[in-house]
Amino acid sequence: MTEHVTEMDGSTLAVLSARFEGIARKMSNTLHRTGRSGILTIARDFSCVVLTAKHELLATAESLPIHVLRGPDIMSRTMTDNHPNLKRGDAFLHNSPYHGCTHPADHSILVPVIDDEGVHRFTLLAKAHQADCGNSLPTTYMGAAVDVYAEGALIFPAVKVQENYQHNMDIVRMCQMRIRVPEQWWGDYLATLGAARVGEREILALGKEIGWDRLEEYTQRWFDYSEARMEEVIRALPKGKVTRTSRHDPFPGTPEDGVEIKVTVSVQPEDGMIEVDLRDNPDAMPNGLNLSEGCALSAPMVGIFNSIDHTVPKNEGSFRRIKVHLRDNCIVGRPRHPTSCSVATTNIADRVANPVQAAMAELADGLGQAETGALLPPSCGVVSGVHNGEPYVNEVYLGCTGGAGTPHTDGWLTILHVGNAGMCYQDSIEIDELRHPIFVRARRLLPDTEGAGRFRGALSAYSEFAPSEGDMTVAYVSDGNQNGAQGVRGGLTGATSSQFRRKADGSLEPVANCAEVLIKAGEAMVSISCGGGGYGDPKERAVERVLHDVREGWVSQDRAASVYGVVIDSDGEIDLEATSRSRAGV
Repeated sequence: MTEHVTEMDGSTLAVLSARFEGIARKMSNTLHRTGRSGILTIARDFSCVVLTAKHELLATAESLPIHVLRGPDIMSRTMTDNHPNLKRGDAFLHNSPYHGCTHPADHSILVPVIDDEGVHRFTLLAKAHQADCGNSLPTTYMGAAVDVYAEGALIFPAVKVQENYQHNMDIVRMCQMRIRVPEQWWGDYLATLGAARVGEREILALGKEIGWDRLEEYTQRWFDYSEARMEEVIRALPKGKVTRTSRHDPFPGTPEDGVEIKVTVSVQPEDGMIEVDLRDNPDAMPNGLNLSEGCALSAPMVGIFNSIDHTVPKNEGSFRRIKVHLRDNCIVGRPRHPTSCSVATTNIADRVANPVQAAMAELADGLGQAETGALLPPSCGVVSGVHNGEPYVNEVYLGCTGGAGTPHTDGWLTILHVGNAGMCYQDSIEIDELRHPIFVRARRLLPDTEGAGRFRGALSAYSEFAPSEGDMTVAYVSDGNQNGAQGVRGGLTGATSSQFRRKADGSLEPVANCAEVLIKAGEAMVSISCGGGGYGDPKERAVERVLHDVREGWVSQDRAASVYGVVIDSDGEIDLEATSRSRAGV
C-alpha cells in the first residue's frame, strides 16, 4: 500500500480489517500462552478488542460476545473521563460494573495508543476473568451476595496501574493482599497487561506504515460498510413485534417463583432497525444476578446476531442498527451502586439473550434459534481448597452442553452458554486433572435429554469429580433446575439441570442450586447440565438423523417412536411403513 492511493476500495477495507483482526488475535494468543490460571490457559475465558479513540468497537478476535458487544465503549469513555491527559505508557485497570465492565471478576486492562505527536488514536482492551478477585467467599460468582459490600471484591473504575510503562505497585500490593492466590493473580495480570501492550506495539507500527489519517478514514469507511450490511439484512426480515419471556429459577433474594424476564423485539425493515425493550422487568434484587449496563446491552445483541446472517461484521457500524431500551435500577438495566452484579455475564443475561433469539424465530421459520441451556452448574463452578500446603482457587469447565436447535443445525454441544457462544474451551479431563487437584470420575452425555425438534437441542452432560487431596469447596449458581431451555416453532424443552453430593457410601444427596458445597475426602460432586431447546416439530426431523441419534445412544428407540414418530425395527433399521403411519397420526 503506497501513499498515492486515495480511494478506500473494497480490497483496502478487507486488508486493513484483516490487519486489525490480526492484532486482536495476537493479543489473545499472548494472553492464552502467558496466563497463569486454568480459567485463562485452559478455558480461555478472556476477550481482546481494539477500539477507536472515539470509543467505537473496531475489531475483536475470538472473543466472548457478552464481554465485548457493548461495554468496552463505556469502559473506554470512563478511562478518558477520569484521565483526560493520556500519555504513551499509561495503562488502566478496570472492573467496575457501574462503569461499563461486565462484572467485578473480569479484570480488564485499557491501554491508549498515543502517536508521536501525543494524539490518542486507538484504545486496546484485554479482559480476563479472574480465578479469584477478592470476594468474601472463594468464588467469583456470588449469586447470594446482597450487595457489592457482601460480595467484597475490589472495584477499579479505570484506575491507572502504569505510567511511562512503570507499575503502580500500590495498586498491585492492594490486590495481592486481598486476593487468595496472589501469585496466580499477578501472573494473570501481567498476561493481560502484556496482551494490551502487544496490541499497542502493533498499532503503533501500523500507524507508521499506513498513516494515522489513512487509518482514521478506514475506520469510518469500515463502520459505514458494516452498517450498510446490517441494514440490508434487516430490510430483508419480516416486519413484526414479538414479546417473549424466560424464567430464571428461584435463588436467594428472588421471588419464590424465580424471576421472569420479558423482552419485546421489534423488527422494522422499512427503517432498517431492530429495537429491544427491556424496561418492563423487575427492579434490581438483593443478590448477584443483576446485570451491569454492559451485559444488559450486549445480551439482546447476542440474541440478534445469533438470528441473522453470520457474515455481518460485529462492530460500531452494525450496532447503529440496533437500539436497546433500558431503565435505571432494573435487574436488566443500569445498576446503581451498591447493587451486586457478581453473576452478570451468565444467568439473567442468558434469560435475555435466549428469548430474543426465540422471538426472532417466531417471526418466520428459518430465523432465530431455540433457547440455549442455562448456566452455571457445578461442573463450571469455582473449586477451592488446600493442595500441597497452599490454597488454590480456580474455575473449572468440566462438562456443560446446552446448545440450542437452529433452523439449520442441531444444538452446538459445547457452547457452554448463549453469551459465551462456544468461545470458552472444555479440555480433556486429563488436562483438567493435571492443572487442578481433582479427579474426574465420569463425564458423559445423558440420553433422551435433548429438546426434540426438526433440529434438536444438545443433550445434557453428566460430570462427577472429587478432590484428589483433602476437602474441596465447589461454588456455583445453577439455573435451569426448574426452567429448562424452551423450544421454538413446535420444538420441545430441553432437560433441566440438577446437582448432588455423592456421599462416601455412594448415595446421592441433593444440594441447593446456588451454594458453596463442601466435598470431603471420599465424596464427590455430581453435576448435570441443561439440554438445549429444539427448533421445529420433532416429527419433521429427517428420519436418518433420528436413526443416527439412536445408534449413537443419544436417543432411545422408545423416544424415537413416541416423540419423533420414527419406528426402528429389531434389526436397528427404520421401519418405513410404521414410521409413515406414526408421523401421519394413523
